[in-house]
Amino acid sequence: MNKKERLVAAIKNGTVIDHIPSDKTFQVVNLLGLAHQSTPVTIGFNYPSTKVGQKGIIKISDKFFSDAEISRLSVVAPNVVLSIIHNYEVVEKKTVTTPDELHGIVKCNNPVCITNNEPMATVFRVVDKNRGVLRCHYCDKEQDINQVELTS
Repeated sequence: MNKKERLVAAIKNGTVIDHIPSDKTFQVVNLLGLAHQSTPVTIGFNYPSTKVGQKGIIKISDKFFSDAEISRLSVVAPNVVLSIIHNYEVVEKKTVTTPDELHGIVKCNNPVCITNNEPMATVFRVVDKNRGVLRCHYCDKEQDINQVELTS
């Protein structure tokens, strides 16, 4: 076997999500609803990575993600690399970053927050991207991005 041979088969068209921290791989699968995808999905994890130690990689044939899906992804696995593939070639590559505000993605963990008692979307400001600190726009409660519950 050639040392440079790919560990995961190439796809003709679709999206590759790379550099996922291994422990977040299946969270990403669930978040993006990939178990219900009708086209082939390849999931690999625990691959060696100089960037994150051990990484996961997901290849989804014939699927391209909306900005809303990418924003949700940024909460679970910021800094993953998304590669858009057309005709076996990478036509676009971007690092997913957490936006400055999250709209309707994260639930507030304050039980008395208006967003938990009225039918309305949550809004969080990312107050510290390095530490992963979010602040609710409505009640000012801070949350750790690694401890949040996502809206359904």
